[in-house]
Amino acid sequence: MDLLITVFLPLALAIIMFSLGLGLTLDDFRRVFLSPKAFGIGALSQVVILPIVAYAVVILFRLPAELAVGLMILSFCPGGVTSNILTKFARGDLALSISLTGIVSLVSVVTVPLLVAFTADHFMGVDAPPVNVTSLAIAMFVITALPVALGMAVRHFAPGLTATIERFVERLAVALFVIVVVGALAANWTLFVENLAVLGPAVVVLNAVLLSIGLGIARLFALDGRQATAISIETGIQNATLGITVGSLIVEQASALPPFSLPSGVYGITMYVVSLPFVFWRRGLVD
Repeated sequence: MDLLITVFLPLALAIIMFSLGLGLTLDDFRRVFLSPKAFGIGALSQVVILPIVAYAVVILFRLPAELAVGLMILSFCPGGVTSNILTKFARGDLALSISLTGIVSLVSVVTVPLLVAFTADHFMGVDAPPVNVTSLAIAMFVITALPVALGMAVRHFAPGLTATIERFVERLAVALFVIVVVGALAANWTLFVENLAVLGPAVVVLNAVLLSIGLGIARLFALDGRQATAISIETGIQNATLGITVGSLIVEQASALPPFSLPSGVYGITMYVVSLPFVFWRRGLVD
């Protein structure tokens, strides 16, 4: 288990983020200025509304302190490769989805450590683990922002290589994601079973509410159907692997994945159950 936490988990996340970078170009960042309204609404939904809804779910389901912190960690995470894939399948605005994922992922290097420290102190008080914001930010930069930048560099300077390896890296990222989720559940199996009746419904409700809110806000601001689909999925689908990793990083010298990682692990499974009917529904609306 030590090897899983110290080597495999960070490596898995780095590969997943490298896969994300392979799909990004500078135009994806310029698009923010070309479509500021759609991007601004999507970013607001992810960065502000998502944590507020997660906090309400924590209170509603009365989650134990460690699981409450874990669910909040998940809410601070950006969308990942999965949100882009689901947006593409749902025939949403893929360019908008990629832009949101890429930029919010980079911003999260700063926001996540600060919010995690605040949340841990809020829910756990004196029992909260000491969160070194600087160390967590550096670790997140190394395993998230740096691989994204490297993936973008490969795409820009070696398009032929990108075309050759992109599909393999995407499949590898999915396989690693599955292994990470299974590891998180196995390491916390007793806690998982004890809290399944509460944690399961909590993450399902969170996912369903966020999909609905993302769609509703997009419609409220008169965005088109494809943009609304992208924003809804970006709001409702988070990077569960990052949530699991951050949960392990805030515990010094952990010999097993901590309870802080469990909500992200459970969510990594239930998000497909919740989101796929929505994805098929949105796909059916587009000719």
